[in-house]
Amino acid sequence: MTARICVSILPKNNLEALNLIEQADKAKADFIEVRLDYLETSRNLMELSKSTKIPLIATNKLKNEKGNFSGTETERQQTLLDAAKSGFAYVDIDLSSSRYKETIEKVKQLGVKPIVSYHKFDDMLGASEMGKILEQEISSGAVVCKIVTTAKSIEDNLTTLNFVSVMPSRVKLVCFCMGEHGKVSRLLSPLFGAFFTFASLEQGSETASGQMSIQEMRTAYELLGEK
Repeated sequence: MTARICVSILPKNNLEALNLIEQADKAKADFIEVRLDYLETSRNLMELSKSTKIPLIATNKLKNEKGNFSGTETERQQTLLDAAKSGFAYVDIDLSSSRYKETIEKVKQLGVKPIVSYHKFDDMLGASEMGKILEQEISSGAVVCKIVTTAKSIEDNLTTLNFVSVMPSRVKLVCFCMGEHGKVSRLLSPLFGAFFTFASLEQGSETASGQMSIQEMRTAYELLGEK
């Protein structure tokens, strides 16, 4: 199995975004997540999508989701729709949004794939809880389902990896643990069947707790006999 890696970037403006996308391209990322919550208001998203053949994912996180967006929910969802109209391949829509169903429908009408995501920033979830969330994401119309928890111990990774390994074959799932203890599932989840995992472009540019760099991940996969 080929382990797919999404490099997450936090650009402050278009020029920086284009530079980071170019670096991710050279690092052979499979996907690039552009965190729009840090990008200045005067942006040309079409310029970003035209700069690479790698599928771009638009994400717009609120401050209480460890992000930087402080506008209204309507403005937040409009930013994601703007990305969908500008050539982004995927749009990440949070399951907790009061408007997630509406946004999913609009994104699909534009021919863009919705990633429906759920984050537990302070704790783990059991398999039954993750199962219920997964079914909700599937029924919402998600093309990719994303469930991310926070590991409190190394053993917590086993719960997540086992959940990934027994997921229905019809599901494209991104699922791992955040935090320093969660690095095991970040690395191994694609080998257990996850659609992709996340990495930073380099050490020091992490966008979430416990994130490894794409080079660290590629090196580890080579040692494990994976490409």
